Amino acid sequence: MMNRILLLILISLFNITWAQKKIDPTPEHIAQAKELKIQYDDEDIIVLNGNEKVTFTLNKREKKVSVTRRIREELINISVRADIQKHVQYNDESYVSTFNLKYRNKKNAYINIIDKAINSDEMFHHDARVKYANIDFPVQGYKYHFESVKKTKDIKYFTTIYFTDQFQTLKKEIKIVIPKWLNIELKELNFKGYDITKKESFDDKLKATIITYTVKNIKKEYDEKQAPGPSYIYPHILVLAKSFQLENTTHNLFNETKDLYHWYKSLVDSMDEQPTILKDKVKELTENTASDEEKIKNIYYWVQDNIRYIAFEDGIAGFKPDESQNVFNKRYGDCKGMANLTRQMLKEAGFDARLTWIGTKRIAYDYSTPSLSVDNHMICTLLKDGKKIFLDGTEKFNSYGEYAERIQGKQVLIEDGENFILEKVPIAPSISNKQTYHFNAKIKDDALIGNVTKTYDGESRASFLYRYSSYKNDKKEDALNYFLTNDDKNLSVSNIKTSDLNNRDDMLSIDYSLSQKNTVSSFDNDIYIDLDYHKEFGKFQFKNRNTDYLFSHKKHFTSTITLEIPSGYTISETPKSVHVDTENYKIDIEFTIKDNILSYTKTFIMKKAIIKTTDFEAWNKTIKEVHSIYKEQLILTKA
Repeated sequence: MMNRILLLILISLFNITWAQKKIDPTPEHIAQAKELKIQYDDEDIIVLNGNEKVTFTLNKREKKVSVTRRIREELINISVRADIQKHVQYNDESYVSTFNLKYRNKKNAYINIIDKAINSDEMFHHDARVKYANIDFPVQGYKYHFESVKKTKDIKYFTTIYFTDQFQTLKKEIKIVIPKWLNIELKELNFKGYDITKKESFDDKLKATIITYTVKNIKKEYDEKQAPGPSYIYPHILVLAKSFQLENTTHNLFNETKDLYHWYKSLVDSMDEQPTILKDKVKELTENTASDEEKIKNIYYWVQDNIRYIAFEDGIAGFKPDESQNVFNKRYGDCKGMANLTRQMLKEAGFDARLTWIGTKRIAYDYSTPSLSVDNHMICTLLKDGKKIFLDGTEKFNSYGEYAERIQGKQVLIEDGENFILEKVPIAPSISNKQTYHFNAKIKDDALIGNVTKTYDGESRASFLYRYSSYKNDKKEDALNYFLTNDDKNLSVSNIKTSDLNNRDDMLSIDYSLSQKNTVSSFDNDIYIDLDYHKEFGKFQFKNRNTDYLFSHKKHFTSTITLEIPSGYTISETPKSVHVDTENYKIDIEFTIKDNILSYTKTFIMKKAIIKTTDFEAWNKTIKEVHSIYKEQLILTKA
């Protein structure tokens, strides 16, 4: 009996060992991984081959076109070991029918596949889900074959095909099979600089045009903050579904902009609006006002202050605005719901307000492209005295008539009954966001003391108020102190006076007394001063960055520090000035001495809220000069 048990154990161990050999990397795979690691030292996982196939199916009963996208990838670990996550997102308009992983011998790998809703404290996705698996590559050269099939129920939601992957890809083939009954346009974007070839043929059996794109050696998606949206960066195909034929009848999809608008309008028309619920609140906000502008502001600011913004994901997680009474009663909503509430409250007050669709600066397209990918946001447009005024309730503390950087210059689609209006949001100059710092300083012991005035306008004001308002009311005094000192024990502030922090229409100002310790030291007849505490942009250099850097808004910052030179002392030398003026930014730093007053002035202007990759070299050189100024101490010598 014992011999039989021993034999069974040996057979089992042999089978396990044999099976393991079938999935462990071969010597050739290990050699391949080592060679790839030399070429791609920063990578762990490489996609050796990727194959995608996109097909279309006509649902005659529902008169819809569905889309199937099959992805196959061969992945190899080129590091010692690696742990990754593969995922596919979907929602109510799509589903994932296949999600599996196989070993190199094409046998199924038994992994835990997780299917869950996407949500967080900050974002609420009413239908977005993800199917994913955590995958272990135990040794160098280990391979997996991944496959997924995602089906989109309605072609209007299938808008883009990106060539990039979460991993470096050596070769990828994307095959799109377009049946004769379907009229779509494939718009090729950002192909320049990539090794992409295209082949087109017609399959008589399928009665379909087959378009095949092949891309070689394409980098993975960049993990960089403040980068432009993917539609600006990566090669991709915009799928424009125009129409389809069914029983000798042409059914329009989004053949032109009016088709897109009419679909949006159909969603708006299906809403069950009950604006009378808003009547009492609108009356309360407008009855004791002196002008139309005051009425409008009261409504607009009330929405900003009282409706919590809860965002849906970019894309197809809901296109229909929530009814205004629902947003009003719940006190929260997404951009569509907040825009609709603003519209209805203004209409109740007697104004002409319209729903307005817009794509933020994250999106590269405009409404010349009829696609659901063209916009990701909704605002309200007020038509008054021949002008169009855009109101975005999601932008807390934006003043009436001011527009956030993310929508400036973007085209909007404004409702107009059966028609629509195309307009552009005005672009504001950087000076509208001016921020200043003025410190009148003198030396006392080892400190610089004096009075400071800070001012904020435009988006710099809105940004300050947003941060300040995030603190609880009983903590706001502490928050202001923390904000002014940056929690640095060497700084102490007192006598703080502010303008009305509840007023978002006027320039915000803060005055206070400042003591800046451990910035002055004396040796023999010399006094050494570290004059600049803040050192703005001093370490703001771009190294190994692949994408443009986007600021939250155009910046126009000026700092002036005046120092009273003690009697009997002189400054023999000051740091050299810096003056740089380019298309996208302007930097000026200058020292001047008049009588016994040293003036140290810095100006940083980000004209277009962007530093382009083509500017990086010149920018880094300038910031290096700025940093050298910051490191240099002022020396006062006794005469």
